[in-house]
Amino acid sequence: MSNRKAYLTIDGDDTPLELNILESTLGQDVIDVSPLLAKNYFTYDPGYGTTAASESDITYIDGAKGILLHRGYPIEQLAEHSDYLETCYLLLNGELPNAGEKAEFEEIIRMHTMVNRSIESFFHGFRYDAHPMAMLCGVVGALSSFYHDSMDINDPQHRMITAHRLIAKMPTLAAMCHKHFVGQPYMYPDNSLSYSENFLHMMFGTPCDRNKPINPVLAKAMDLIFLLHADHEQNASTSTVRLAGSSGANPFSCISAGIAALWGPAHGGANQAVLEMLKEIGDVKRIDEFVKRAKDKDDPFRLMGFGHRVYKNFDPRAKVMKQTCDEVLGVLGLENDPLLKIAKRLEEIALEDEYFVEKKLYPNVDFYSGIIMKAIGIPSEMFTVIFATGRTVGWISQWNEMLSKPYRIGRPRQLYRGHTAREYPAK
Repeated sequence: MSNRKAYLTIDGDDTPLELNILESTLGQDVIDVSPLLAKNYFTYDPGYGTTAASESDITYIDGAKGILLHRGYPIEQLAEHSDYLETCYLLLNGELPNAGEKAEFEEIIRMHTMVNRSIESFFHGFRYDAHPMAMLCGVVGALSSFYHDSMDINDPQHRMITAHRLIAKMPTLAAMCHKHFVGQPYMYPDNSLSYSENFLHMMFGTPCDRNKPINPVLAKAMDLIFLLHADHEQNASTSTVRLAGSSGANPFSCISAGIAALWGPAHGGANQAVLEMLKEIGDVKRIDEFVKRAKDKDDPFRLMGFGHRVYKNFDPRAKVMKQTCDEVLGVLGLENDPLLKIAKRLEEIALEDEYFVEKKLYPNVDFYSGIIMKAIGIPSEMFTVIFATGRTVGWISQWNEMLSKPYRIGRPRQLYRGHTAREYPAK
């Protein structure tokens, strides 16, 4: 806390209210408004757009400058030099692992990739056409009925065991959601494979070709998608996890709550919306028509995957993803796929057209990740499930950080506009 103060004057009160200013390591300093309660006032901030509800050391974003840091490391450097599991270790523990720590962490994750066979019974209860996100919400919450040995949220070791289990089992559960959705038998993990290779093996493998090698370019792309979605500060789903966790709820139910929040099209559903938009356009010849509509403020059509609510300049994750997108399309020979041709043409327009450049509507991470997953053969219904798989480490790291410090149960206030007290009408 600095010695700086803010003073708030309220009409009718001769004494200004003194508010402490809390200093951030990076970014905006924060005015502590808690003394307002003594004056019987709350602040009004719809969407919490200017409210810091938590203190965190994990992730920092400067949207105006296009900066994303995990524990101080720029996302571009992690994407170039690290991999998903090493980034998981960093988010959970605060520092990058040395070689021995990394090997030990990878082995721990491998040990926890299997799920109890009873989990299959949960999947059997879902309709054949159940949305994968609906299944993931339910099954992750149900994990709390299996692991009573590590449910003491006040025990740091129990919290870390739970974190390891969730990171390890999410690809297995995500692949099971896919297999149920397409009506194929489940594939068990092959722990001789890397994290992302194992995921692709469980997604696309069959008992007949379980030894079929995984294309290293596709595995690298999948790993990058997980890494670039690992954490994104105090967004809607992360705040949901923290809010649920503040009640003392078990971690599996907290992560399930985060998955539910992520499902919304304004949050994690964005890359699925990209594919749906490409299908709506349908043909390269119709691109100019839809670009014209996108520029018309009175037309409800919007180009999905361009610009970002947080990043007002460019999405630093998109720069990394663009190169990988080109590599995937090249290795798969899909440059002439109709939908992907539309996507590449839209990318060219967004990077060159004066309207898009002026408004900084650059392709974002959802645009490129959607194209990559479409190219790999992942159905759009699975896109948000994969987002949730990568984001799990961020959620559980934020949850663990909250519980490792003094915290209060979340209790947002309201500006009440309803009726004053009134009598029930006589009959």
